[in-house]
Amino acid sequence: MMKKRFLSVLAAGLFILTIAGSANAALTTIGTATYGGSDYKLIWDDDNNGNSIVWLDYTNGPANWSDQKAWAAGLDAQLTYNIDPAYNVIWDDTAAWRLPSAVDGAYSWGYDGTTTVGYNITTSEMGDLYYTELGNLASYDTSGNLQSSCGLNNTGDFEYLLASWYWSGTEYASNPEGAWNFNMDNGDQVPHYKDLSEYGLAVRGGQVSAVPVPGAIWLFGSGLAGMVALGRRRKGNRV
Repeated sequence: MMKKRFLSVLAAGLFILTIAGSANAALTTIGTATYGGSDYKLIWDDDNNGNSIVWLDYTNGPANWSDQKAWAAGLDAQLTYNIDPAYNVIWDDTAAWRLPSAVDGAYSWGYDGTTTVGYNITTSEMGDLYYTELGNLASYDTSGNLQSSCGLNNTGDFEYLLASWYWSGTEYASNPEGAWNFNMDNGDQVPHYKDLSEYGLAVRGGQVSAVPVPGAIWLFGSGLAGMVALGRRRKGNRV
């Protein structure tokens, strides 16, 4: 009897710790969204350059910049959410689904991540995803040396992320005919002409939190209390 109680308490405790641990992870699948008759993962990125965002694990086929922006903005009316009961999501109502953002600036090439063009740049949302969250390497390290193990080797929870160019939603101010792109194949960031056909990836701001499990918490707490009391009683009965 005592063994069964201990196992129940242990199972409840592990469940609570699992939920808490996953809520603190960098990338966490929090449910799915139905789009076009199929379900695609909703992946929470809890700290992308200081922001909490949710990625839709779906790659839209090649299109020009304007069409990709329109595709992302139109997702609000087309998605049906299936959020995991273990999570609560508060969507940012001031911003709908969109293409990922980038930091605009003058055309400055480099390898160390401090420029706007080149490799190892994490200030864009896709750059942070590629490098920081997924841990992928660029074609060149920060000193400009070639890296043999570069590329989209780790996709994490993503199933539909492609090793190719993706549009950001940020225009290139120095030339209104251009917008920023990120290459998921080798970690390169550069502006492209808007009429080129590139892939689309959608993201939306949202605050995510784990939902408490009252029954499991009560069981865990009461079970621990019971075990502590039993231990004290046994200690008091020692001769």
